[in-house]
Amino acid sequence: MHADVKGNYISDPKQTSFVGSNFLTLQDFNKHDIEQLLWTAADLKERIKNNGEIYQPLIGKAAALIFEKRSTRTRLSSETGFAALGGHPAFLTTNDIHLGVNESLPDTAKVLSGFVDVILARVYCHGDLITLAHEASIPIVNGLSEIYHPLQSLADMLTLQEHYGSLSGLTLAWVGDGNNIIHSIMMAAPKLGINLKIATPKGYEIFPEVMEDAVRFAKGADTSIFVTNDPMEACHNANIVVTDTWISMGQEEEKAERLKAFNGYQVTKKMTDVMDKDWTFLHCLPRKPEEVDDEVFYSKNSLIWPEAENRKWTVMAVLLSVLRDHVHKTPKPIF
Repeated sequence: MHADVKGNYISDPKQTSFVGSNFLTLQDFNKHDIEQLLWTAADLKERIKNNGEIYQPLIGKAAALIFEKRSTRTRLSSETGFAALGGHPAFLTTNDIHLGVNESLPDTAKVLSGFVDVILARVYCHGDLITLAHEASIPIVNGLSEIYHPLQSLADMLTLQEHYGSLSGLTLAWVGDGNNIIHSIMMAAPKLGINLKIATPKGYEIFPEVMEDAVRFAKGADTSIFVTNDPMEACHNANIVVTDTWISMGQEEEKAERLKAFNGYQVTKKMTDVMDKDWTFLHCLPRKPEEVDDEVFYSKNSLIWPEAENRKWTVMAVLLSVLRDHVHKTPKPIF
């Protein structure tokens, strides 16, 4: 990073251009790339929220926001965020377009490519995102799939960076299901210097292919991944504890079985008592009481509200970055 003649900070001349790229999983992004996206999010937050700057580089751009699943944070963050940057978001459910019904997914991708500049899709099947990316001539952004939720992981990393001042050397404990949230954390955290301790019940472990990738990333970054079925063991000496729903949309029929399997996995003060004294708690929301008790969820150590807000700044960073290169005005955070 360096400054121009007026003293304004501008982007690293070695920055990556993401223009025209897809954003399907953070598996595809290296440490420098992820840090750049987080820097862009932090820059937008400082300029727009804190300094009141009107910054609309996406005037004339349109986004199709496809949602197969209902949403609060992903919908509101992407819709309001894209509009704040000057673009026009079009929110579309399966009741609004012929998504795989009366019109094939490849045909929908081609049609939308002629109408909008980017597609954000929240889908049940990750394979549908891959199809969209293959068939569309515009960038595809993953708003959630059953395997990955990279936008949430970016928000988590930004929240932790803001709280701790840097990420390198932190230890994050996951207590819960081996789902799309921890999968995405595993694609980012090891590259950023964060050690992982993962506790899942037997039968609900991390996908093997995701674990294989994460172990490789950790080895390259000299970070560690520890796996257990004991939540207390995972939390011991950790800085951060993270959990999520045990029953995702589409898994309602498994509720009784899952509640039994996750007995003992509720995040409580008993778990945080064995953590670092400056422990923090994250949850992507919405929260159910069996996942975390009120004492932890509403504690001063809980970062859930800034975490939720940061969904907006990180999705703005992604949507902006795949459409045009960004010049930063604020210093790059320490990662």
